[in-house]
Amino acid sequence: MQVSSKIRVRASAILAAISWTAAVTTMVLASPAFARLPAAIAAPGQAIVAVARGEGAQIYECKADAEGRLAWQFREPIATLIRNDETVGRHYAGPSWAFDDGSVIIGKVAASAPGATPRDIAWLRLDVIAHHGNGELSAVTTVQRINTEGGAMTGACKRAGAFLSVPYAADYVFLRQP
Repeated sequence: MQVSSKIRVRASAILAAISWTAAVTTMVLASPAFARLPAAIAAPGQAIVAVARGEGAQIYECKADAEGRLAWQFREPIATLIRNDETVGRHYAGPSWAFDDGSVIIGKVAASAPGATPRDIAWLRLDVIAHHGNGELSAVTTVQRINTEGGAMTGACKRAGAFLSVPYAADYVFLRQP
């Protein structure tokens, strides 16, 4: 009796997850942003595993550029990953994404497209180059960063070694090969 009850609870949880994934997939595919997804960052034939909203900051450091002039250079992201108004993980240097279920992926930028405004960081397609742990991200092969808001910083700075945190938000679409 007890085993049967556990199976029903587990089956119910699986069905809820499938329903959520279908709803998110429909929402993402129907969104105007997805309809205008730049070809450079498209991932044709791949299936959506998860979608999360990243909210945080892009961290920049004041360093000398190739000509020796001080300029803001990207250092790392730091963001909370949110789904259905709940924190599900974090995004940080690597670039890495870690879900609360213990799964972690590390990506490498494969392609980019400009953000909607000069203040918005680029949209990206990243190839996953490493997996750690088991969980929702375990089968992910590609990450898309879309719908970016803020986060961009360019121009001169005054003191080498200074840091600047620029708020940003973006949608992260986690995909897998079929």
